[in-house]
Amino acid sequence: MSAAGVDLKKRRFLTTATSAVAGVGAVFVAVPFLGSWAPSAKARAAGAPAEADISKLEPGQKMTVKWRGKPVWVVRRTEQNLADLSKLTDQLADPNSDMDQQPEYCKNEHRSRKPEYLVAEGVCTHLGCSPTYRPEMAPADLGADWVGGFFCPCHGSRFDLAARVYSGVPAPTNLKIPPYYFKTESLVLIGEDGGAA
Repeated sequence: MSAAGVDLKKRRFLTTATSAVAGVGAVFVAVPFLGSWAPSAKARAAGAPAEADISKLEPGQKMTVKWRGKPVWVVRRTEQNLADLSKLTDQLADPNSDMDQQPEYCKNEHRSRKPEYLVAEGVCTHLGCSPTYRPEMAPADLGADWVGGFFCPCHGSRFDLAARVYSGVPAPTNLKIPPYYFKTESLVLIGEDGGAA
């Protein structure tokens, strides 16, 4: 004890204990506060990549995956579908995909990483309807020159099997191609580029 009757050891202990309790209290207050700044689970899920297992997708079939609240189609094109793509060039509004609606690695005739698979957002670029998959050749309602593709029932826009828009329809541009890559031979990750083309 000092001359003034104060126990300095006790004072240091109480000061240290009070500081420790205050620090723990500050952490308990700060953690929920800082946690409130983080995006919600729903927001994280909305922007999260989506996986598509294409192992059972047969040639000519389409599957739909939800990504960011939008339908994304994965279509396994047949050899005939791929051969027909080059025959449509003069009927399309943007056959070379000059508009910036796809990643750089999809700026090709088939608008995909692998010619056999199309990955495209299933939202019409006119007013946001979801076109229907019409793989049949020359149906009565679409004409004798129809070789398969997508038809928007809302206003009649037509897209080929590379998601390119036909000329003279309400949709102004091709369907968008999201970023994606093949994690394995049978698994596509939609929403990420995978680093390299």
